[in-house]
Amino acid sequence: MSSNFSLTTFNSKGRLEQIEYAMKAVANGETAIGIKCRNGVVLAVEKKMASPLIDESSLHKIQLIADHIGCTYAGLSGDFRVLLQKARKHTMKYDLAFNEPILLSNLCRNTAQTVQEYTQSGGVRPFGISVLVAGVNDGAPKLYQVDPSGAYLEWKASAVGKNAENAKVFLEKRYSETMELEDAIHTALLTMKDGFEGSPSLTRPDERVQHRGRHRGHRQPLLPTPHRLPDQRLPGHHRVGRPDPLTN
Repeated sequence: MSSNFSLTTFNSKGRLEQIEYAMKAVANGETAIGIKCRNGVVLAVEKKMASPLIDESSLHKIQLIADHIGCTYAGLSGDFRVLLQKARKHTMKYDLAFNEPILLSNLCRNTAQTVQEYTQSGGVRPFGISVLVAGVNDGAPKLYQVDPSGAYLEWKASAVGKNAENAKVFLEKRYSETMELEDAIHTALLTMKDGFEGSPSLTRPDERVQHRGRHRGHRQPLLPTPHRLPDQRLPGHHRVGRPDPLTN
């Protein structure tokens, strides 16, 4: 029997081909970038409308899981919605049980476990997304990436999507552990611009940036394009608002 359509059967090279196909679905998605800096984390994602008839306000590529955790993705939007809902439920259960904000490592481990279960069960398929999860725990910025295989790692800067490899090369050249939040936003925009076909300007309407930090940022953005959510203070972390409804 061919292993091409069998999720739980390794091929002759020791690979699960359905997971490799899931990674191709990620590679076909819009580019998403995460950058951890000294005083926060930046998430940037390419936002393209499949049709000019779509209401842009109904598409949210960056979402909140909790007050101190946000995420974005590359791949299938439906799969992201399912994982987002599961992550929010786990976060609420943790809050009810321990009465404190969930640790980002705990959330990513639980999410990765859910993703991994879909790689060894019959009657299901792997999640066709890679998720970048950013947040702040005890004043320390964190950035994690969860892949379709169920692997998750903490990153200083990462990129997923169709231009991920070139974006990572660009980030390796420009990244510095001492960079500030504004520098990280600028680097994220330059990385996005470097991956666009042709020579578009930084004023493309489909670029969005959301940030996490330990202190109150400037009310006005560094560049006119990014959309920066209103700054609201919460003890111990930087709050940017309540999670959007699960229907988004």
